[in-house]
Amino acid sequence: MATTRPPAVRFPAGACDCHAHIFGPPEPDRLLPNTHFRPHETPLPDYLRMLGVLGVHRAVLVQPSVYGTDNTLIAAALRSQPSRLRAVAVVAPDIAQSELEALHVLGFRGVRVNTASATPGLQLQDVPALARRIRPLGWHLQFFVDLQRQPGLADDIAALDIPIVIDHFGKVPASDGLDSPAARALLRLLARPHCWAKLMGPYFVSRDFPQHRDVDALAQAMVALAPDRLLWGTDWPHPSAREQMPHDADLADMLARWVPSEAQRRQILVDNPARLYGF
Repeated sequence: MATTRPPAVRFPAGACDCHAHIFGPPEPDRLLPNTHFRPHETPLPDYLRMLGVLGVHRAVLVQPSVYGTDNTLIAAALRSQPSRLRAVAVVAPDIAQSELEALHVLGFRGVRVNTASATPGLQLQDVPALARRIRPLGWHLQFFVDLQRQPGLADDIAALDIPIVIDHFGKVPASDGLDSPAARALLRLLARPHCWAKLMGPYFVSRDFPQHRDVDALAQAMVALAPDRLLWGTDWPHPSAREQMPHDADLADMLARWVPSEAQRRQILVDNPARLYGF
């Protein structure tokens, strides 16, 4: 991973990285069996140092699929930085309400549903009942889905009566253009007032490494449609990037390219995360 440098365009005070992961020491017993990757140790202090160079103060840690419903690593991070961090959990469909409430006290603010990676997680059939249980907490559902393979999922997700967040651009192939079924599905979803999305993980949808300029049109269309419901994230430490390992400052610079308006960048980096995650 390249050494971090400050971004070319300075981030505003209170900026938030809304999607990152931390991994502990190699512990086979903690990992789910047959995970699609085995993570290297990337602890919280390393992540916070990177954020300091970028000029980012707040962050949202997302439970990685390889740990399943064992959220203890993120829980420890939240205890150490309660005002600075929030998190998105992975939970079992039958989790006790008291456990959800305990996670809320720690700083968890949503549940991730993963149907797109090789390591399984919550499935769509689990979602309606879970949504009813997390709604009183003010939580959201975050979806990692592949809209290229299943563009019809957008309509199923949009029907949920709870805030939803799409990460990794819904795996919409950037080079297919805005008229592709997958891009139309993502934009149709984002047009709903309860639907949010994260501008992050361009290497999931682009092969134009390292600048990913083929993502510009999609990102700018999302900004034009819903600047008040967009978030930005690094996806640090980029466990799925592999041969396209990015420079974190390049990812920060992409946001300035996608969102040239300083006011809109502040909205995406500061105001929107504060509203969704309760900073």
